[in-house]
Amino acid sequence: MLDERKASILRAVVEEYIQTAQPVGSGLVARTAAVNVSSATVRNDMAALEADGYLQQPHTSAGRIPTEKGYRAFVDQLSHPALDRSAAQRVRSFFDAAHMEIEQMLADTTRLLSGLTDYAAVVVGPAHEAARVRSVQVVGLSGRIALFVAVLANGAVEKRTVELQADTDESLLPRAAAHLAEHLTGQPLAAVSEIAAAHDEAVEAVVRSVVAATTGGHDDEPDHVFVNGAARMAGSFAAVETVRSVLTILEQQLVVVTLLRDVLDRGLNVAIGTETGMQPLAECALVVAPYEVDGEKVGTIGVLGPSRMNYPQALAAVAVVSQQLGHRLSEG
Repeated sequence: MLDERKASILRAVVEEYIQTAQPVGSGLVARTAAVNVSSATVRNDMAALEADGYLQQPHTSAGRIPTEKGYRAFVDQLSHPALDRSAAQRVRSFFDAAHMEIEQMLADTTRLLSGLTDYAAVVVGPAHEAARVRSVQVVGLSGRIALFVAVLANGAVEKRTVELQADTDESLLPRAAAHLAEHLTGQPLAAVSEIAAAHDEAVEAVVRSVVAATTGGHDDEPDHVFVNGAARMAGSFAAVETVRSVLTILEQQLVVVTLLRDVLDRGLNVAIGTETGMQPLAECALVVAPYEVDGEKVGTIGVLGPSRMNYPQALAAVAVVSQQLGHRLSEG
């Protein structure tokens, strides 16, 4: 644990380095209002912080820069950072006007989040099979073909083409839809596989065809992943190879989903450098948060940037956007 003075000095170094990307000298830190001690004291404390692994000196005559441990200590000191008024209004205006289908909303949310932070933004969409059903319909397309439509609580609309066992009178389809609605409304879409049998054999035949179409071959569908702003963060890294490695990871949906889930599973909302568990991201930081629909965690959002990230801004943006996204999807 750092005493209050060393914590203030470390905070001043991190904040200055975030702004300038240049090593920070003791004279500059001493002039920081929050520090309020002499340059000599600052030099001694910075040397102690370096010895303890919070700072490093890239060159003999240079100032210091934060280490991964230093960034972690800085982040752990932060308490509920808030978005500035204009950014908060921008988020409210976006979600007030967001009435598009869920896929478009999630894609647009990544653009919003990337614009707020200047980092790469990621949104993992809800798993449809886990979302609760709000309404269902079965619509006839031809004698043996129907369309099953389920409107989900997360705002998504699931559609499945249903091959019926025989030519079906269209008057039968509303009865099948009513049976499906009775047993599915308020339940996860995956519950369709356990739906109770209908007493009417003709209705039951249609219901079984719907069940087969809805449960067959969809378990291996990948999560919907939306990424935006990867180019925004390219200038944050000096090494071209680092940029290439980061961009390659962002192009791999399964890797991105696994990364975000792993960070959250470890109880973190910020992963710095090696904490990401991925060597190519050793110079990066990730800020993540789940979003909820009707009180259930259904997806994840995050921003990926350099270790020299503006953590207060990124944390505030991710927190506000995840909350607003969850509210908007809960409203339907």
